[in-house]
Amino acid sequence: MKRWIAVDWGTTALRATLVEGEATQTRESGAGMNSLGREGFEPALLALVEDWLPAPVRVCGMAGARQGWHEAPYRSVPCTPLGDPVRVPASDPRLHATIVPGLSQRAPHPDVMRGEETQIAGVLATLPDFDGCLCLPGTHTKWVHVSAGEVISFLTCMTGELFALLSERSVLRHSLAGDGWDDAAFAEAAAEALSRPERLAARAFGLRAADLLHGQDAGTARATLSGLLVGAEMAAARPWWLGRDVVITGSDRTAPIYEAALAAEGITTRILPAGAMTLAGLASLEAP
Repeated sequence: MKRWIAVDWGTTALRATLVEGEATQTRESGAGMNSLGREGFEPALLALVEDWLPAPVRVCGMAGARQGWHEAPYRSVPCTPLGDPVRVPASDPRLHATIVPGLSQRAPHPDVMRGEETQIAGVLATLPDFDGCLCLPGTHTKWVHVSAGEVISFLTCMTGELFALLSERSVLRHSLAGDGWDDAAFAEAAAEALSRPERLAARAFGLRAADLLHGQDAGTARATLSGLLVGAEMAAARPWWLGRDVVITGSDRTAPIYEAALAAEGITTRILPAGAMTLAGLASLEAP
């Protein structure tokens, strides 16, 4: 039975899965790229998986960035999601690690991705004949046009990061405390921003005013802000999703939000879990 280690290395977290025919064990740590210098990547990985070695390690995500463990240069679209993994020089002789390259595009606008290309490969391994749009929600959500097994173009929107910044660092933080939610408020705000995205900045401040003037519920405010940001994002991404089949690959928290916003526009979607798609993408690589 083939034994290998799948690693998804993000900006803020590190996730490793031991695979022996199927996923058998997953471990996580907070050793994301942002917390590490170049010399810190190998020790961080060994701290998580040393007792699983020796086994080939397949890595995707920010470990391949210029400021990461070892740079895996971008591949330009249109192209297949996965290129040849780049071998990482390692001090520990037990460590045989390779990193998946990210993707880039120069037109119609400059854009890059790292990690999502592996999820895309996982979707295509799961749905080999898929032709349409992939929505990958996250801190930086990707909208991807896939056709004939290739990534044709994509769009990145900083919606998740903007929500975090506005809800935690702006004046709105005083009116959005807690974890409450209001489905109706989200749907109304998403529809409004999709049709009038130019009003986003004004409507956002209105959430603070609504709290001060009539004590608007914080859960309603959070859902409204999320709806405004997602609706404005969907307006920008309309050329990717309009008239196409859409698959959403995200977490249990983010995927339903995008499913609801797209359903309101008459778009039927299918949800595939992000973690499983990352694993399927790494599994589709030839053995390093």
